Amino acid sequence: MSFAAILFDCDGVLVDSEPISLEILRKMLTDLGWPLSYAECKRLFIGKSSKEEIALIEKKLNIKLDPEWQQAFALRRNQALRQHVVATPGIYQCLKALRKIWPRHLACVSAAEKTKIILQLDKVGLTDFFDGQIFSGTQVPHNKPYPDVYLAAATALGVSPDHCAIIEDSITGISAGVASGATVYAYCPDDEDPTPLLAAGAHHIFNDMQLLADILQPATSSNP
Repeated sequence: MSFAAILFDCDGVLVDSEPISLEILRKMLTDLGWPLSYAECKRLFIGKSSKEEIALIEKKLNIKLDPEWQQAFALRRNQALRQHVVATPGIYQCLKALRKIWPRHLACVSAAEKTKIILQLDKVGLTDFFDGQIFSGTQVPHNKPYPDVYLAAATALGVSPDHCAIIEDSITGISAGVASGATVYAYCPDDEDPTPLLAAGAHHIFNDMQLLADILQPATSSNP
């Protein structure tokens, strides 16, 4: 089919941020009495917003996390991201190629707070690829795994959701993309198991960002 827009998740897709954020979270959860392995932490929290993370922790530990804890987590996480976050391998080449085909129809669509999205994109030099088209799931009625933020992005770009390709890497994000009616491409590096992503409804799996432009180009016959 001919795609009208390409919508990218942020964490784990545009930036290699998830190991950084999850390590901060693991340390702080251990201090609360909930030690988790990295794999366990990833399974529970990847793709979720901070609000959803807080709700999960409170339910598991049967406690109420005070605002100071939440602020401390956000501060430590953001400081670590400013110091250490890097772009996903191959994403610069990918976005340069895609911008030639969809110059005004690339967007970043994330469950994270908009300040965190911009912090990361600015840090790795990807902000300009999206020409202000940056959407946060915290600014719609229901965050991922609901489709609201993807539907909002499609509306803002003036395209139908079923003419969008969505690039995701988590079960939560894939669920949102599928629910929106778009075609979902799941980024899954070679050392990851694609089975859960396919089970979540991903239509295609790929493992190299530098290949994405070639994967998407045959699906379109003309510029939007």
